[in-house]
Amino acid sequence: MGLWNYISQKAKGLGVTEKAPRRAALPQRDGADSRGEWLAARGPRAVPPAAGRRVKETAGQGAKTMSITASGPDCCGGLGNINYRKADLCVMTWLLHYVDPLDPSFVVAFLTIAFNPFFWNVVARWEQRTRKLSSAFGSPYLACYFLGGVILLLNVLRSHCFTQAMLSQPKMEGLDNPTTYGLGLALLGVGTVFVLSSFFALGFTGTFLGDYFGILKEARVTTFPFSVMDNPMYWGSTANYLGWGLINPALQEPWNQRHASPTGLLLTVVVALVYVVAILYEEPFTTEIYRQKAAKSHGRR
Repeated sequence: MGLWNYISQKAKGLGVTEKAPRRAALPQRDGADSRGEWLAARGPRAVPPAAGRRVKETAGQGAKTMSITASGPDCCGGLGNINYRKADLCVMTWLLHYVDPLDPSFVVAFLTIAFNPFFWNVVARWEQRTRKLSSAFGSPYLACYFLGGVILLLNVLRSHCFTQAMLSQPKMEGLDNPTTYGLGLALLGVGTVFVLSSFFALGFTGTFLGDYFGILKEARVTTFPFSVMDNPMYWGSTANYLGWGLINPALQEPWNQRHASPTGLLLTVVVALVYVVAILYEEPFTTEIYRQKAAKSHGRR
């Protein structure tokens, strides 16, 4: 002990102080008490442990590790911080660049396409139930000719509105190639063949709803083009509109400066959908009246 006191006195004389012993770490506990004890032990400038550190607790026979995490704010700040003005609307922008559905010419074309089959089916069903047109004209044939003439005029108006809608809206330059132009011509040719051959096979009254006026053929027509497909006149007309949209109706321009019309292609889809609805409405009636005619003919025999 005397030697130790002597060494300590010499060290003090040289200005060397004895190093303070390290404080033992306080056990960590949850809650505010643990934080207060830790600050008291470390001093006022001490930084508390970060939230989310792992602490160990011993309970019962073994030790288990528990992770304490502090929940932070949502990474994106929630849906309220989304700027919808920066949303990618390139598809809609691309479509509206070519087709303006609010353009008056487009609206008129759409209405004429939808109106025509609606008109002739309503009038034909009304005639089939009441025979008013036949009575007014004194003959079912004259009444059928009258309705057929009105339908032809409506179809001319529809084609005119279809063309004007295409001319008033932008074209698709990506399809300005000989293949597209040739495909358009081919569709026009095939469509015209189906329409004309259907007309010659059915005749005027057969084409323009003569069966609703009581003007029936001996049996349903099954020769060309009906041997190839059902309702060839409707699908031939659809092919004509599709081909017309591909070749561009601006006939004053050379073929290599014409571009397919997205408006024409979209309106062709409308034509096809309207015809599908018309077929679903007309086909059961036509099938039934020829079934009844066949049953009557069989009964007479």
